[in-house]
Amino acid sequence: MSNVLQRAIDAHQRGDLADAQRLYEQTLGVAKHNLAVLHEQRGEYGEAIRLFREALAADPGRDESAATLSLTLLREGRYAEAWPLHERRRSLARLKIPAMKPDWPEWRGEDLAGERLAVIGEQGFGDQIMFARFLAPLRALGAEVSFVCAKELVTLLGGCASIRRKDFDLWCYQLSLPFCLGVTLETLPPPVVLPVARRGGGGVGVMPTGNASYLKNAHRTPPEAIQQAMLALGRDLRPEATGAGDFLESAEIVAGLDLVITIDTAMAHLAGSLGVPTWVLLPAIDADWRWLHGRADSPWYPSVQLFRQPTPGDWAGALASMKEAIPRV
Repeated sequence: MSNVLQRAIDAHQRGDLADAQRLYEQTLGVAKHNLAVLHEQRGEYGEAIRLFREALAADPGRDESAATLSLTLLREGRYAEAWPLHERRRSLARLKIPAMKPDWPEWRGEDLAGERLAVIGEQGFGDQIMFARFLAPLRALGAEVSFVCAKELVTLLGGCASIRRKDFDLWCYQLSLPFCLGVTLETLPPPVVLPVARRGGGGVGVMPTGNASYLKNAHRTPPEAIQQAMLALGRDLRPEATGAGDFLESAEIVAGLDLVITIDTAMAHLAGSLGVPTWVLLPAIDADWRWLHGRADSPWYPSVQLFRQPTPGDWAGALASMKEAIPRV
């Protein structure tokens, strides 16, 4: 029995009916949320959206439901609905979003002309590469922009690992930029321009694994046998194989390739930003929101092609489809 449900029962038994009702309604929110997640994992996104909304109606303060609903809407391409809800990710401890000083003004879409803006990177390497595309529109609005990113990305993205509060007027979380800029699927800016020129001629590179600490790593990573079959198609791009010390050094390698084959990890964003033809292996259902639903292309990266499992768990089938396409490259 959940702690909230037990508290509801206790309040009911002591005759505090108002508190009992409030707590019972919270348990309804939890149940609706969990059912929504279940339907989402089955690929039943319409039903998941309905249940997430019911969870929020029962418990409007459930940031977990609001944030998860935002990702489901993003997967469906409903960006205008999604970005406001996505702001509620901030309270989720598992995302480890850096806390900002309360006396430092946050930018929420106001005029930026002449302002000094610090953009605070958040979440994974892939997220920071993917959302770096929104820095150029900020500069076009007249802002002096500095990007605070992971140290492994500083040389690639021209960012910095830390900042001094006194050097800036405003700050904004990086993943809040689409909300503040009013971005839709139709108005996505192109990928960030990286300080590496694409050359080609170097064959195929393969990234069969990602960060093991990622919450859904097991869901996105094929078994060892499939990883080995992927590696048989080209050069191993993992840093331990290439010797790359940071993402800029990896970019220099990737820029010389004709094709990158990867699972859903930061390599997809690096290669996609460079414009290298990139094939991404994805699970059949509950793939990450950024790859949308039921598409083989990506509006975020014109050079990316998606190969989804034909049925849940069928990595061999996805890889077979990919192999069939290789002669056409």
